[in-house]
Amino acid sequence: MNAPAATRRYRVEGMDCAACALKIETAVQRLPGVTGVAVNVALQRLTIEAEAQPAAAEVAALLKRLGYAARPEPAGATANAAAHAHAPCCDGPGHHHGHDHAHEHEHQHGHAHDDHGKDHGADHGEDHFGHSHAPETAPSWFAARMPVWMPAGSWQTLLAMAIVAAAFVVAWIVPSWSRAVWSLATLIAVAPIARRAWAGAATGSPFTIETLLVVAAVGALLIGESVEAAAVVVLFNIGEMLEGVAAGRARAGVTALLDVVPRTALRDRNGTLETVGADALAVGDTVVVRPGDRAPSDGEILSGASDMNEAPVTGESTPVARRAGDKIYAGAINLTGELRVRITSAAADNTIARIIAMVEEAQEKKAPIERFINRFSRWYTPAAMAFAALVAILPPLLAGQPWETWIYRGLAVLLIACPCALVISTPAAIAAAIANGARRGLLAKGGATLETLAHVRTIAFDKTGTLTRGEPRVTNVTPPGGDDATPTDATAINAALAKAAAVEMGSNHPLGLAIIAEAEARGLTIPRTLDGSAATAGKGVSGRLDSGLVTVGSPRQARESGALPASADARVTQLESDGKTVVVVSEDGVALALIALRDEPRDDAAAGVAELKALGVTPVMLTGDNAHTAAAIGAALGLAVEAELLPGDKLAAIDRLQQAGPVAMVGDGINDAPALAAAAVGVAMGGGTDVALETADAALLRNRIGDVASLIRLARAGMGNIRQNLVIALGLKAAFLVTTLLGETPLWMAILADTGATVLVTANALRLLRLREA
Repeated sequence: MNAPAATRRYRVEGMDCAACALKIETAVQRLPGVTGVAVNVALQRLTIEAEAQPAAAEVAALLKRLGYAARPEPAGATANAAAHAHAPCCDGPGHHHGHDHAHEHEHQHGHAHDDHGKDHGADHGEDHFGHSHAPETAPSWFAARMPVWMPAGSWQTLLAMAIVAAAFVVAWIVPSWSRAVWSLATLIAVAPIARRAWAGAATGSPFTIETLLVVAAVGALLIGESVEAAAVVVLFNIGEMLEGVAAGRARAGVTALLDVVPRTALRDRNGTLETVGADALAVGDTVVVRPGDRAPSDGEILSGASDMNEAPVTGESTPVARRAGDKIYAGAINLTGELRVRITSAAADNTIARIIAMVEEAQEKKAPIERFINRFSRWYTPAAMAFAALVAILPPLLAGQPWETWIYRGLAVLLIACPCALVISTPAAIAAAIANGARRGLLAKGGATLETLAHVRTIAFDKTGTLTRGEPRVTNVTPPGGDDATPTDATAINAALAKAAAVEMGSNHPLGLAIIAEAEARGLTIPRTLDGSAATAGKGVSGRLDSGLVTVGSPRQARESGALPASADARVTQLESDGKTVVVVSEDGVALALIALRDEPRDDAAAGVAELKALGVTPVMLTGDNAHTAAAIGAALGLAVEAELLPGDKLAAIDRLQQAGPVAMVGDGINDAPALAAAAVGVAMGGGTDVALETADAALLRNRIGDVASLIRLARAGMGNIRQNLVIALGLKAAFLVTTLLGETPLWMAILADTGATVLVTANALRLLRLREA
């Protein structure tokens, strides 16, 4: 019987594109016992699943041969911890994370460094966001003089440039040595690249850019083009360095949004303040959050009042007033008053931790177009090499053309053929779009989600808590068929309201909470149920009291059970036509009262629906509420309505709507979870339940209907950026291919067709980080 697979994660330095990821994945899959490999370029993470995990030293040695440095991540490490742990080596002197307001927080590194402290001595001299392809540590002379913005492997680029410059000087002084000097310089400069090419071939990746470069450089030397061979090697190194700078900026855009929780907190222990690591806080601890501090975790304000900047979490730039009893997010910035806060979530479970988990999960999920391009690139490179060989040999063999000329052109085709720009075009755009959205409170759980959202043509909304504020209030309590404007038996009405509140106790449903609040506001004594309450999704809740079995449910359910007399229909219709939701309180099958509640639409709901229509998306409301109330709200907001739906009916409606194309479902409650899962894309409102957030493919942290349109615009911008990148990558290759076959492209320019295109598509993807609302 096979042992269950174990998982181990590694931090991999030096990879900055999907081609790197494919090479690492192919090599690691060949290790004995490995059953699964996942490589996340944006997080520089390698995840290995194996029945018997290979030794960390074996993995590190394998990746070192390929040109990367790897070390195991501590159990439970996140991108946030990685960002914290490695920040000093990326910032350099004079660089800060923008946390000056956090007082002592910036001077203590707490838990993040505890995990990695043993590695820091070796790491502080490196920039972990570069494309070094060099496991060797930079010589101290180089390391001490490298600008902080240059990738870790740049010392090799500078060394190659120095070698070629020396060759130029010697060849100028002694022209007769020119060819030998240039050839020697080329061989020295290409040697590290050749070692990586050999390691790639030995581990299952024979068709890499290093292989293409080595073949081209050696081939150029053999036909006497030693100067061009040296130029190609230097330009390749410069291109790699520029690619590393661009990838570092893209990666910084992802990791910066995670670095919003302070390392330490000011804990109040019996009136004594002590500084502790934020990860040491437990649920129930009391902390002091001073003006300028960030909240160390989710919590509830015990005393004090202040304006909070929640932009680091929700993307909302306007400060929000918070006072005693209000909840605050981890990472929110206290602007004005000192607060005493009771911690409600441990470090691993707070809002920021959940955002980190969602972003990490999103980075690891590939879009269908990305998976297609990765599959395409696996056969594209060998096919391109075969085509280059045919270019080199067919004209001389079939038409008697000069061998030197066509070998030269074949080598140029070889350089043009590298797929780096092609394979990075999609993941770079997706990573930038996800990072941009997370900064604005728009969380998408992967490239597949963005790709689907870009093609969605119908948006289905739940009503309560989604299109409406989720804060209904009781407006009427009346006997069945009666008129609350007419004097009635107030004692009987209040007794019915108290019984309704009794069975709603413990409920988190907005209608139940409103009923309880109304009973308490009237000062009623709420009885206790004998054996608790039982809820039936979409129908109501019931509980046994001393007086009998009390049920609070919809008029539809009450009619089906025979509890609601026909004489009450007119009163129910009248209340519902006013846009109110009506529930029936019955006891032992006899209706006692009608309770009417109204939940007003969100302030931005109408504008948000209008934005969707302007984007060509059709909004529709799917609700379990009665048809009259739903129609009133639907008319006010300007969208189609399907009402009186049970959870199963919502699933059927989603299936029907998806026959015409992908449908996104927006909801916030437990009852919405099945529909969120069934839709092509499920979107959870940030204030909703954990179940909805976990089930959904995307989340809106600001609770704005307008953010649905923002999410779709972001998805469309991301897919548009991918199309642009593909045009850039393939277009440059096609143009250079034509000029090469015509004899107009020297080797040094051919290498720019790849490295230049890679830098261009990465820079184009970075534009998504700066995308703002129109």
